[in-house]
Amino acid sequence: MTEVLSQNEIDAILEALSSGEMDAEELKKEETGKRIKVYDFKRALRFSKDQIRSLTRIHENFARLLTTYFSAQLRTFVQINVVSVDQLPYDEFIRSIPKITILNIFEAPPLEGRLVMEINPNIAYTMLDRMLGGPGVIPNKVTSLTEIETVVMEKIFSKALESFGEAWKSVIEMEAVLDTLEMNPQFMQIVSPNETVAVISFSTKIGDTTGMINLCLPHVVLEPIMPKLTGHHWLMSQKKSREPKEVEVLQNRLTRAEVPLVVELGNSTISIREFLSLDVGDVIQLEREVDEALLVKVGTRPKFFAKPGTSKGRLAVQIEEVIKEGVDEDER
Repeated sequence: MTEVLSQNEIDAILEALSSGEMDAEELKKEETGKRIKVYDFKRALRFSKDQIRSLTRIHENFARLLTTYFSAQLRTFVQINVVSVDQLPYDEFIRSIPKITILNIFEAPPLEGRLVMEINPNIAYTMLDRMLGGPGVIPNKVTSLTEIETVVMEKIFSKALESFGEAWKSVIEMEAVLDTLEMNPQFMQIVSPNETVAVISFSTKIGDTTGMINLCLPHVVLEPIMPKLTGHHWLMSQKKSREPKEVEVLQNRLTRAEVPLVVELGNSTISIREFLSLDVGDVIQLEREVDEALLVKVGTRPKFFAKPGTSKGRLAVQIEEVIKEGVDEDER
């Protein structure tokens, strides 16, 4: 922001220039000199603003999917929203989370490497209490999980990670698989301490309990798909993903549509007197030769020529020729 000088400051500068205390040439040199920007190599910015925006959009969808999933599983009001998307060193992320927490370490093939979803203990124990039939009470003291509690937790979050793959579907087809569940961050070393990670923070409310869910995505894991996180690629992929889906829906509807199939043995013209006098055993002569192909209509449109016969004791026809569009039977 440009600094605005007061009238007294302007007068003081003009007086200094006129008295020789300040050199105008020196001021010009300082103004045209190169400006130095401090860069912290320990806090390298590996994600562009465009990529951060793409990550935000993806995980806003992830938050909606998680809200639906947890609401159904816990049978109570659940609200999950993206609060922030930041990039910071992995070591800083580890130091920012509680000493005892729920860490879901998972993989997402075909991406190589591991990712982490950290659940605040308040949220995790509320989920656990609800799953075990309780009202969602938080224990006074957070302790290690029992074997039964660990199994329940793993089941909850294994299913939740399916939504992670669904949220990323527009960028890459992946299948998130829970690797291990850990409580102590010191035992979790998925990348080097200085590696840049994207941390997506979700504000979570379950009934009256609030807390945070943090998703840690190392840059080294996302690096192969980083070009796909640009705004241009995002818009193109969204457009492409809609088109095949619309075609697929149309194809599914067409395959389920029922249309009548009619085989015409031939035509004949008789008078009303002849029609009224018809009796069992009478023969009507058709205007078609015995060895001539029969016309097959789909709906009201001629589509095939076929030969009559039987199949397994039933009347049948064998398709011999497809009628081209615009060709009438008489033109054959």
